[in-house]
Amino acid sequence: MAIVDAQIHLWTGDTAPPHHWRNPYRIEDAVADMQTAGVDAAINHPPFWDKDCDSYAAEAARTHPDKFATLGWFPFDEHANPETLHAWLEKPGMLGLRFIIAVPQIDAAIRAGQLDWLWSMANDREIPMGLFAMPAQLDLVGALADRFPKMRILLDHMSVPHDRKIPSAIEHFDALAELSRYANIAIKASAVPSMATDAFPFVSTHNSLKKLFDAFGAQRLFWGSDYTRLKCDWRDCVVLFTEQLPWLKGRDLDLVMGEAVCNWTGWNR
Repeated sequence: MAIVDAQIHLWTGDTAPPHHWRNPYRIEDAVADMQTAGVDAAINHPPFWDKDCDSYAAEAARTHPDKFATLGWFPFDEHANPETLHAWLEKPGMLGLRFIIAVPQIDAAIRAGQLDWLWSMANDREIPMGLFAMPAQLDLVGALADRFPKMRILLDHMSVPHDRKIPSAIEHFDALAELSRYANIAIKASAVPSMATDAFPFVSTHNSLKKLFDAFGAQRLFWGSDYTRLKCDWRDCVVLFTEQLPWLKGRDLDLVMGEAVCNWTGWNR
């Protein structure tokens, strides 16, 4: 079984937000930690707090193509247009894009239709699009999925804000599960220990994970760590899924732990 982490961050600066490690997390650090944790590969999400994040992501994919691929951080600025996006997608290891739409100006721009050109391009090219959305934005995600059915959406962290614990962390899970009716929406079950109220094996999270698994299935539920915000070992995050969830086994386990996210993003390792 190949274990592929659906979400990590690599960066070189020292300006990470408080819920992530303050020090840089470099390529060589990740390679060593992955070996210890038993993780074969990871999809890097270049973080907004590092101005050189996309160049560094390209370096990671170029030097370790079997270990790192990217959902790139595409800036919404005066240069954002289909031509610059096309060039962006030609970078080494670039599978697709990732956006934090839980920002008032981005939310407003989406609802006003100002980014329809982007979603249309993603739809036409069937580009994977990682989205970090707040629970209150699930209606917006559903509307995008409905309008652009070939755009393959990956929802970060089950739309759980980084500072929430169970039970408030899962209050939106009924609405989240309802999004499974859109065949082009998948869920990253990432950063799960962050919402737990207990230590490993994080039993407080198990029923909630089963709820989303039942809704989305093994083809659209992806294991991930977001390792640099965890307060546990990367290996614990792996073992939570591989050994502690009795309903996740066999072919389903293979898919959730890496095969499905590679299929969804088109990463042919």
